[in-house]
Amino acid sequence: MSAAAPATYREAVREAIREALRRDDRVFLMGEDVGRYGGSYAVSAGLLEEFGEERVRDTPLSELTFVGAGIGAALAGMRPIVEVMTINFSLLALDQVVNTAAAMRHMSGGRLGVPLVIRMATGGGRQVAAQHSHSLEAWYAHVPGLRVLAPATIEDARGMLWPALADPDPVVIVEHAGLYNLRGELPPGPAPVDIASAAVRRPGRDVTLVAHGGTVAVAAEAAGRLAAEGVEAEVLDLRVLRPLDRPAILASARRTRRVVVVDEGWRTCGLSAEVAAHVAEEAFYELEAPVARVCGAEVPMPYAGHLERAAMPQADDVVAAVRGLVGGA
Repeated sequence: MSAAAPATYREAVREAIREALRRDDRVFLMGEDVGRYGGSYAVSAGLLEEFGEERVRDTPLSELTFVGAGIGAALAGMRPIVEVMTINFSLLALDQVVNTAAAMRHMSGGRLGVPLVIRMATGGGRQVAAQHSHSLEAWYAHVPGLRVLAPATIEDARGMLWPALADPDPVVIVEHAGLYNLRGELPPGPAPVDIASAAVRRPGRDVTLVAHGGTVAVAAEAAGRLAAEGVEAEVLDLRVLRPLDRPAILASARRTRRVVVVDEGWRTCGLSAEVAAHVAEEAFYELEAPVARVCGAEVPMPYAGHLERAAMPQADDVVAAVRGLVGGA
C-alpha cells in the first residue's frame, strides 16, 4: 500500500501476514482452513494464491498436532504463524503451549527458544454459543514464558505481528472476533508497534476504565456517555496481557484515583482480578473508592441473542459502575 487507505481489522491482520511472508522466507502460516477456504474469519483470503502451499498450509482438525508442528518448526529455525480457529479450541493444544513452548527456554537453560506466533479468535457477540465464544485469554496470561497480545485497534492488528515474530519466545495473539469488521485507516507500509506497553485511548481525570480487546470499544462508549454527565473517564487499553504494563496501570489509577476494570472474561480468577489486586497492593491509599469490576457473566455463553448480550459487559454496566464510584445516581 502506498497511502493510508480505509480497511477493516480483518484486512489489517491479513496485511500484517502478507508483509511478514514477504519480508522473511522463514515465515509461514498454517491452520485449519487458512488456505483454500481463506480462513474461518476470512483473514487469510487470497494468501494461498499469492504465496503457494509451502507458505500457506491447511492442516487437519487437530490443534494439538499442528501447534506441536509449529513448535518443532520454530525450534528448527522457521518463524511459523499458527492460526487456531477459536480460543475455545486452543485448549486442545494447551499441553503443547504450556508444557513445551512456554517452558522450553527455562528447561533448556536458556539455550533454546520457540519463536512461534499463535493467533486465535476470542470473545462473543456473534451468536455462536458456548464452544466458540468464550474469552479465555487470562488462561494464557497466567503462564510464564508466554507473551500475550490483544490488539484492539486496526493499527495494532497490523503492527503487532512483525515484532511478535521477532520475539525469540512464543507469543499468543488474541483477536476479538467482534472486531474483524471494525473499520479505520491503514497507514502505508509496514508499521510495527511496540508489544510492551499499554495505551491511553482517551484521557480523563475522574476514573480509569481498564479494558482490552473487544472491551476497549465498550469502555470508550461508556466514557463518551459519562462525559455528557461531567465525568471524565480515562480509557486504558492494556494491549499486552502478559507481561502487564503495570506502571501504566498504576500511573492512570493514581491520576484518576478510581478504577473500573472491564473484562469479557469470567470474574473469578480472571484478568480483572489481577489488575484489581495490583492496584490495591500498590495504590490502595491513593484511591477514592475500591476498584470495581465489570465482567462477563459466569455462565457458558448463551446462544440466544438477548441472553448473550446480557452475559457480556455493556456500556450501561460500565456507566453504572462508574456512577457507583463517583457517588452519582
